[in-house]
Order: sequence, then structure tokens, then C-alpha cells
Amino acid sequence: MQRSLDGRRVAFLTANEGVEQIELTSPWKAVQDAGGEPVHLAPEKGDVQGFDHLDKADVFEASTAVKNASAGDFDALVLPGGVANPDQLRTDADAISFIRSFVEQGKPIAVICHGPWTLVEAKVVAGRTLTSWPSLRTDIENAGGTWVDQEVVVSEDGPNTIVSSRNPDDLPAFESAMVDVFAKVRTS
Repeated sequence: MQRSLDGRRVAFLTANEGVEQIELTSPWKAVQDAGGEPVHLAPEKGDVQGFDHLDKADVFEASTAVKNASAGDFDALVLPGGVANPDQLRTDADAISFIRSFVEQGKPIAVICHGPWTLVEAKVVAGRTLTSWPSLRTDIENAGGTWVDQEVVVSEDGPNTIVSSRNPDDLPAFESAMVDVFAKVRTS
């Protein structure tokens, strides 16, 4: 039986330290369970330190440095949260360029918690409706977006679709919407 993400490669972009572990592992499993191929990218290939809020958790491996990746090699992108993770990514020019390429190519992005900081930095929020961790509201609004307090938002009011959620409690709704949106992507 064909699963909804068969044949789709999904990039998961994190910093090498500071990703909220459950916001990486749970969507990763959802992509795998739907038949997709998740690929972990980071500024540097190798170890990625996960966190459970402020406590160190497991270490994961990024198989590719983002500077060596192309959005054209993937069907969709997931941007997990954690406070430190997107704060570091938004200062990495290669990560921001990679994110912007997904938008320019019309490919979907799923982002949760503090992850939208990277979208603000990539200048792809204007005219969009998103949700996030509440402290990002002003950043999203200052970037020209509309912030709402909802479990999940699917924004189709731009060149690509962006699925966003507020926090780990929203993961079931986030993953369901993410898989539905990613399943609509035509693979090459």
C-alpha cells in the first residue's frame, strides 16, 4: 500500500545545538511513518545537541552541512523550534538562503514554536498568517505577517504553503497538517 509521502525527501534544518528534541523527533517519525525520507541538515555536518527545554537531551547526527545542500534536492522543509536553535540559524547566511530557496521554489515549509524566527530573517513572512510561541508575535507582526493564537495554521497566502504551530502540545495537529500539505507536493 502506498503511503502519502512515498518518494518525498524532507529536509529537517536545525542548528548544531539547541533544538527542542521533541520538535525534531516527533515530526521526523511522522514523515517516516507516512513513507517519506527525512534528512537532517545543520550548519555543520555531525553532532546536533538536542534539548528538553533547558536541559541537554540526546545527540543526533546531521548528515549534511546546509551549505552543501540545495532546496532543489528536497520536496519540503521542517524547521523545529527551541529558543537557541532558530536564534543560531537566523545568523547563518547559508541556512537563511536555503529557507528562502524553498519559498522561491514554491515548496512547503512546516515550522513550530520559535522556528518562525528563521522565516522572519529570510524575509518571507510579509502577508502571511502564522502562529508560534507567543513571544514571537511582535517579530512576526513587525515583519509584515499576521500572528494568531491557534494550534495549527496552514498559510497558503504566498508563493508556498507554510504550516505553523505554537509548541510541543500542538504536535499531533502540526504533524497531521504537515503530512497533508507535504503529500500534495509532486515529486520529480
